[in-house]
Amino acid sequence: MVMFLFLVLALAVVVAAVTLAVVGGGANAPLPEAAPEHLWDVLPPDRPVNRADVDDLRFPLAARGYRMADVDDALGRLGAELAERDARIADLESALAGARAAAAHLSMDKPAPRREEEQP
Repeated sequence: MVMFLFLVLALAVVVAAVTLAVVGGGANAPLPEAAPEHLWDVLPPDRPVNRADVDDLRFPLAARGYRMADVDDALGRLGAELAERDARIADLESALAGARAAAAHLSMDKPAPRREEEQP
């Protein structure tokens, strides 16, 4: 029985020593503290987002999937870009419809070209 207690105590000392050596080494520890992953492939702030930017976008993994803040930022940026493009398309379509209406109005107002009648 004494030998069993001695082995359990020796095992506990060895486990504690290994744990302290790995975790408690400070900056020179064998397992340094890992920095949290952040989104490295950010969307470009200086130009509109294109298809290649979206294809190259990769989110870092977190404990339960992806970091919500990174995904929310990317989706917010993409939503703003799409809203801006939709507004620009609507403006251009409105301008085109106005130009077509003006061209149709001008063509109706023009008198038909007169044919010169033959003189006898």
